[in-house]
Amino acid sequence: MRTSLIAAVAAFGLAAVALPASAALAQQAAPSSSRTSQEEANARLVTAFYELAFNQHKPTEAARLYIGDHYIQHNPFVPNGAAAFYEYFEGFFRDNPQSRAVIHRVIVDGDLVVLHVHSQKTPSDPGQAVIDIFRVENGKIVEHFDVIQEVPDAATANGNTMFDGSKAD
Repeated sequence: MRTSLIAAVAAFGLAAVALPASAALAQQAAPSSSRTSQEEANARLVTAFYELAFNQHKPTEAARLYIGDHYIQHNPFVPNGAAAFYEYFEGFFRDNPQSRAVIHRVIVDGDLVVLHVHSQKTPSDPGQAVIDIFRVENGKIVEHFDVIQEVPDAATANGNTMFDGSKAD
């Protein structure tokens, strides 16, 4: 009983802290008074990279401008290195010329920048919910992780989307 009560109190406390934060983070790379100037620079760098690579479909240029000499990739389908990144995505964009990515949230913690993204191959594609985690070092992206989940075609069990923040009932 006591363990359940502690867990419930902890969950409520976490929710109370997390909800206001998620609303503030919804404004892409907008400055936050709690971010350091270096965190602001990292957020701007990663969002500029993402826009150039994934919306302007210029992954080679994005890699040249924003990826470091030693780029570690944790996506199991893309090898390490800037060249592997742009070669993979040049092919992807040839096959998917209407592909777009909308950044819904930018979260920064030191040298890590996390993007919450809605990625679609076509405007009618439900797409994927993507969490991209980038590590920035000396003004360059040097490491990348991602988690990808398909967006359901049908309504969700809870009525929430995978991108909107909390809503008042």
